[in-house]
Amino acid sequence: MLPGLVRTAVAGASSEQLEQPYREGGWSTIQVVHHLADSHMNAYIRCRLIVTEHGPTLKAYDQDAWAVLPDARTGPLEPSLAILDGLHARWAAFFEALPESAWERVGYHTENGPMTLSRILESYAAHGEKHLGHIRQGISAA
Repeated sequence: MLPGLVRTAVAGASSEQLEQPYREGGWSTIQVVHHLADSHMNAYIRCRLIVTEHGPTLKAYDQDAWAVLPDARTGPLEPSLAILDGLHARWAAFFEALPESAWERVGYHTENGPMTLSRILESYAAHGEKHLGHIRQGISAA
């Protein structure tokens, strides 16, 4: 549901609203939307690595550095919204097709330690909800 909720949240928002940080020193709505696409792509790949490799290393990335790259600061939202649409469709299909035994497979995140698929699913569901709130805050603050 996240991609549709994000699309609804940003629909009709002005440039001023999209550029407004959700809190003092926080990211703009534009940055949050691009971050969701970046972060969820990384998480999807981590999930696939866990299923296809034995105890893979799950590389972290510097999300703050990614958020200040030009495409993340000022790029149009539609490419990231489209990524979220397609990615979440694939991710849901991936999760739905997993055998029960796959849910406790483990990958080793370079910052967070051991992570199972069930933990990743819980974490990224909460991640999406948190950032959807940030998007709504930023838009309403402008």
